[in-house]
Amino acid sequence: MKTIISTPDAPAAIGPYSQANLANGILYISGQIPLNPETGKLVEGIDKETHQVMKNLQAILSEAGLSFKNVVKATIFLKNMDDFAVMNDIYASYLDADHYPARETVQVSCLPKNVDIEISMIAHQF
Repeated sequence: MKTIISTPDAPAAIGPYSQANLANGILYISGQIPLNPETGKLVEGIDKETHQVMKNLQAILSEAGLSFKNVVKATIFLKNMDDFAVMNDIYASYLDADHYPARETVQVSCLPKNVDIEISMIAHQF
C-alpha cells in the first residue's frame, strides 16, 4: 500500500509527482529545491539554498512522523561542485553524526528553475 505524503510546510509539487510516498515503511521524498513554501519564491546563494532545501525535507519527514535520524539515503545534485564544502557543512548541521545516511553528491549542468541545489531522500520507519 502506498500513502501520499503532502504538507503545506514544503513546496507543493510543480509537476506530475508527489512530495513523498510512503510504502511498506519506507518514505521516498522527491527532490527538493530551495523554494520557500511561505512566499513561493526561491532563495538565492548556496548557503541559504541549502538551509531551505533541508527545511523543506524536514517538513516532509515530520509530516510522515519521521526525522533526519530515519534517513537512510540522500542524493544531492549541485550545479557547481565548488559549492560542496558550504553545502556539506550546512547539510551536516541538520544531521546527527550517529545517524548519517548513505549519500552521493553529483554535479549537474542544470536543475529545475535554475537553482544551485536539489536533494532527495529515502527514510525508513524504524
